[in-house]
Amino acid sequence: MSPAVAPRSSLDEAIHRAGRIVLGKERQIRLALACLLARGHLLIEDLPGMGKTLLAHVLARLLGLDYQRIQCTADMLPADIIGVSIYERETGAFRFHPGPVFAQLVLVDEINRATPKAQSALLEAMEERQVSCEGETRALPDPFFVMATQNPFHQVGTFPLPESQLDRFLMRIGMGYPDQAAERELLAGADRRDLVASLDPCLTASELLELQHDVQGVHVSPALIAYVQSIAEHTRRAPEYQTGLSPRAALALLRAARAWALIGQRDLVLPEDIQAVLPAVAGHRLQPAGSAGAEAPADIAAALIAAVPLP
Repeated sequence: MSPAVAPRSSLDEAIHRAGRIVLGKERQIRLALACLLARGHLLIEDLPGMGKTLLAHVLARLLGLDYQRIQCTADMLPADIIGVSIYERETGAFRFHPGPVFAQLVLVDEINRATPKAQSALLEAMEERQVSCEGETRALPDPFFVMATQNPFHQVGTFPLPESQLDRFLMRIGMGYPDQAAERELLAGADRRDLVASLDPCLTASELLELQHDVQGVHVSPALIAYVQSIAEHTRRAPEYQTGLSPRAALALLRAARAWALIGQRDLVLPEDIQAVLPAVAGHRLQPAGSAGAEAPADIAAALIAAVPLP
C-alpha cells in the first residue's frame, strides 16, 4: 500500500463532510479537490447564490488552509491584491504589507468584475507562485490554490477574462441548481455559515503537500498518453474550434486525470479518469469557430470522446 493511505482516507472524509454542507454537489467537490491536488487553480462560473463561495469556505476549513478572500470591484488596483510598501516613520524605512494573495487558499470572488489591469495582477501569482513588487520577488505559500468565481457575461459590469487568463485555470466548473431533495434539505436545515464554522480540519497542509506529491507518481500508461495526445490533435484539426488544445492543456488533462485517480484510491490512470475531467479541463480552452454559439463543456467533452477512439 502507498505510504499516503492515511491522508487518502482523510480525503474521503473531507469529501463526505463537504457533501453534507454543499448539498447535492459531490462531483463539483471532487473536481475542486482534484484541481487542488493537481496543483492547479479553479474557476467557478455560475449565477450568484449557487454556492460558489460556500465551496471555497468549506474546502479551506476541511483542508486546514490559511484562507483569504478578495472581493473584486471595478475600482480595484493591483496593490489591493499583491500588497504595498508603506513608509514607517519610526524606522525611517519602507515595510512591505502583503496583500490577500499571500494565503494558501485565495478566493477571488467575482473576478470578472475587476478590470483587466487588476486581473493581470494574478497572472504571475497563479503561474509562478510568486509576486514581484517594487523590484523584489516574494514567494507565495505552499500549497497555493486560487479559487475564482465569475458571473455570467450577460450580467452588468463584467469584464470577460482573456484567453491567456482563462488558460491559467486548470479547470472551470459550474455549480448548477440543486435537485429537489438537496434544495429541500437546504431550506429545512441549519444556516450554512454556522455549519462551516463548526468544521474541523480533516487534513493538515503538510498532508496535502504529500498528496500533491503522490499525484505526480500516479502511473499513466503509454497508451493513455497517446489517447490524450490524440484528443489534443483532434481539436487542432476539427473545424468546429478556432484553435485546438495547446501542449499545456494536454499536460493539464494528464495532471487532472492523475488527481482524479488518486481520489478514487488508485495508483494508475484509467480511460474513465481522463473522460471524467475532460469537460472541466477542455471546456474553457476551446472556442467555437465562426458564428457558432458557446457550447456546454459536457457537450464538448462528449463530442471529443465520441470522435477519438480509445487506444
